Amino acid sequence: MENSKAFIAARVAREFTSGDVVNLGIGLPTMVTSYLPEGVHVILQSENGIIGTGPTPTAQEAEPLYVTNAGGMPAVAAAGGCYIDSAFSFGFIRGGHVDCTVLGALEVDAEGNLANWIIPGKKVPGMGGAMDLVVGARKVIVAMDHTAKGNHKILEKCNLPLTAVNCVNLIITEMGVLRVTGEGLVLEEYNPEFTIDEIRAATGAPFTVSAQLKEMV
Repeated sequence: MENSKAFIAARVAREFTSGDVVNLGIGLPTMVTSYLPEGVHVILQSENGIIGTGPTPTAQEAEPLYVTNAGGMPAVAAAGGCYIDSAFSFGFIRGGHVDCTVLGALEVDAEGNLANWIIPGKKVPGMGGAMDLVVGARKVIVAMDHTAKGNHKILEKCNLPLTAVNCVNLIITEMGVLRVTGEGLVLEEYNPEFTIDEIRAATGAPFTVSAQLKEMV
């Protein structure tokens, strides 16, 4: 579908309430703040050393600080935010003070296992802070395209090296919203541009359909 990334980001934004401390991974997750509902204000945490990240700075604003976000782009603290060192940053994450982290995935499976850091011999996006975030955050949302060039990204069991096990709570794609439960995946919302059969065909793991299934907004 057109503008799938914006569609996914807008749906992810509905998961937050004011005051939540949120960590956004590189790529699609960084779009989420553009779609926060009116009146919802979150505190953005960057594992690189900011609690309360502000808007993308101009080159002039960023030059004296030499601070970057997780994607290596210039970053500054918002009014009321603060700069912290790596030890404090990861202590903050590991201490369970991040309410939600949103990140992409190469693969995610029905057990909530996540693979997002390497395709052996081909691609090495890098572990970054993901390993700590998906274990330390209270809620983990995977936001991604449902498939990659027609290949399944949601599987019964991940094939790629894992970032962490049993860590994912919610998977949000352009096709639907899948919750990870002890009994497997549950489709809670669907994009009406796709039929349930089309979503099943694009998903490499079985899922049940919630009795309260509704359309994605």
